[in-house]
Amino acid sequence: MGLRLDIAMILMLFLLKSTGNVQASILNVKQYGAKVNADITQALTKAWKAACASTGQSKVVVPGGTYKLGAVPLEGPCKGPIELQVIGTLQAPEQQSGDSWVSFNHVDFFTLSGSGTFDGQGKIAWGQSECSKNKYCKQLPINIRFNFITNAIIRDITSLDSKEFHINVLGCKNVTFQHVTIKAPETSVNTDGIHIGRSTGIHIIDTNIGTGDDCVSLGDGSRDITVEKVNCGPGHGISIGSLGKFPNEEPVSGVKVIGCTLTNTVTGVRIKTWPASPTGSASDMHFEDIIMNNVGNPIIIDQVFYYPWNQCQTKIPSRIKISNVSFINIRGTSKFQEAVKLVCSKGVPCEKVELRDIDLKYNGHDGSSTYHCINVKPTISGKQNPPACTVKA
Repeated sequence: MGLRLDIAMILMLFLLKSTGNVQASILNVKQYGAKVNADITQALTKAWKAACASTGQSKVVVPGGTYKLGAVPLEGPCKGPIELQVIGTLQAPEQQSGDSWVSFNHVDFFTLSGSGTFDGQGKIAWGQSECSKNKYCKQLPINIRFNFITNAIIRDITSLDSKEFHINVLGCKNVTFQHVTIKAPETSVNTDGIHIGRSTGIHIIDTNIGTGDDCVSLGDGSRDITVEKVNCGPGHGISIGSLGKFPNEEPVSGVKVIGCTLTNTVTGVRIKTWPASPTGSASDMHFEDIIMNNVGNPIIIDQVFYYPWNQCQTKIPSRIKISNVSFINIRGTSKFQEAVKLVCSKGVPCEKVELRDIDLKYNGHDGSSTYHCINVKPTISGKQNPPACTVKA
């Protein structure tokens, strides 16, 4: 973990090497009829198709200005490396059906760049969302979907006020997010910043996320994931899970959360699984060098009390096996007295959990910060504030 590599730069050099010194073909959406303050759905689609058909390196440019954009799938595979550079602001319809706004599908050697904004205009949708009450709520459009993307860089863009998740990553491999900004009010519903599922080699670096749900969330099948130097808040923290909601979920493994800062978040770093879940596993997960600023419950493993919508069979233990987890050099302040909560399944207790150099002060005036441990025997070393937990079987 000590060796930091600029993964995005390495990938960019690889992309440039793969295309040699060939000058990129640049396609401005205005060439295809785009006008400021007008709908550019057709113009962007036409420009993308032309660039995707090019055998050389190509770039589609959305210049400065504000543009309306309907739901648009940008499809691959493409014949050569392709970049979409967004400099202006793209606005989604305020009222929109479906589960996607902008989606990138089956693209290899892809770059999404620019200082532009994807404005989901989610304020009306948040008031209509039932996801805080209903386990199987109607899905609202996600700002940006990356479906089955390989060898990609997403950098410098902003996702604003998404109706649901800001960014969803599914079935992707070797994708880096760098200098991305995600913004929505803390009252926005189900607006996870970046959600990853069934993907390998995903890196989130030097990114700022403030939203109404998890800043980063990892679903099943997340492997070799790095979250580094992310500023999170407001939001619900950085989460692995929830896991075990559905049958046949894939294992989670190889997660590193390093050098992040969480400020005024509902929770800190956590692993959460559903009670009464199918069999599964989550292993090799490491949280290191993290600052907590007035965070509710900074460290959490929750396999017992996580039951949104009150629809769980809480008396049946989770069957997700959690193992090889470390929390190292985590410091700062806790909004609630229970700073460390390790509540594991009685059916498959957590194994190989390490806590080293933990210093979390309670911001309240009714005592000191505390641990809560069930069905886990963690290895304790270094500074421990609150004092090391008492194990309860």
